[in-house]
Amino acid sequence: MSQRVGSPDTRLVVLRGNSRAGKSSLAMALRERPMSVVGQDHVRRIMLKDRDKLELTAAVELIDLNVRFCLDHGKDVVLEGILWSRKYGEMIRQLLADHHGRNLVYYLRVDLDETIARHAASPDADDWTADHMRAWWTGDDPLGIPGEHVLDANLPADQLLSRIRADLGD
Repeated sequence: MSQRVGSPDTRLVVLRGNSRAGKSSLAMALRERPMSVVGQDHVRRIMLKDRDKLELTAAVELIDLNVRFCLDHGKDVVLEGILWSRKYGEMIRQLLADHHGRNLVYYLRVDLDETIARHAASPDADDWTADHMRAWWTGDDPLGIPGEHVLDANLPADQLLSRIRADLGD
């Protein structure tokens, strides 16, 4: 059951892409706007302590509830995560359809070799192996919805952030 959410003044930014595309960093930079951030990893790993298997839908439901709650309380929201289209796509499409305000949807495209290289250079590189990264790899997975922006995640983060801020009208 879906219902209208937010107001004409609220904004919903969806940042999707494979691991290490820079979604979380962009979301945290946008948070200074101020915007509420609903992160898939936080909901799934911290709040629910769940693995991201197709048949486990609690994260999908809780993400949806969190985004709706924030929008209904007048907050602009950044929803960020890998958010595979096969599992999360329907929920995202419904959120976009139900939202009274402005929606901006981005898919950050990064290839597998770059994902593995970025992971190897990260502070939590010891937490997951390159094999884990390969197993999580979803390939190219945009939602294919009107208005979705596919961005090259190899661009400098400040360029990506400037693009999103410009789209927001900042």
